[in-house]
Amino acid sequence: MTTHVRGVAIESGETVMDEQVSGYQAGGRRALDKVLAPDFLDGLRDMDLETLREHRTVAEQEEADLSYARRLIQGRLDLLGAEEERRAGADGATDVRHARSDAELVAKLTDVLADPRRTDHGMGRFTSVEPSRVGEHRRRAELAVADPHLSDLTAMDAAQLQAARDRLVGLEHELSADRHRVQEAMDACTDEITRRYRDGVVSVEDALRSAR
Repeated sequence: MTTHVRGVAIESGETVMDEQVSGYQAGGRRALDKVLAPDFLDGLRDMDLETLREHRTVAEQEEADLSYARRLIQGRLDLLGAEEERRAGADGATDVRHARSDAELVAKLTDVLADPRRTDHGMGRFTSVEPSRVGEHRRRAELAVADPHLSDLTAMDAAQLQAARDRLVGLEHELSADRHRVQEAMDACTDEITRRYRDGVVSVEDALRSAR
């Protein structure tokens, strides 16, 4: 029997590595649950501007947090891939080349940790929102990449490397799926605000007064 947990299909009896469920949880109190709730966009065209902006801000924050967490996981996956390629190398020259590549990947992951604002929002999206320092998605990703079992990839056998990759790929897929749905909600709010300006429903003066 196959069960779907956190967007990943698993067979009965298989151990679930991460107990925290990703995706929308009905009645949940997380910001993600609010953004992905079926009624989050209800009555969008009739919302007052302040409420509409609040909706977009909540969605933007979740998108920033998910984007940052996703980049952390992808950075660790790059390191795992580099180690697998190094082992597949047949001569010293290959080892030197991969050692140089490893150093570049470590620098890349360090860069992500040092500057969380550099997130890929895609589709021409722009946001000035920074990832939360204690956000749920950030904590999950940082715990995953800081796993002590991943601190020395050269000491892991092939099975352990594959298991680590599978777990991180599953988490990256979860984060990506949530991020895509959050982006849809964020885009819907942005489109409605844009429509109001375009159609003259809201003037610049009205917007400035609402922002005070």
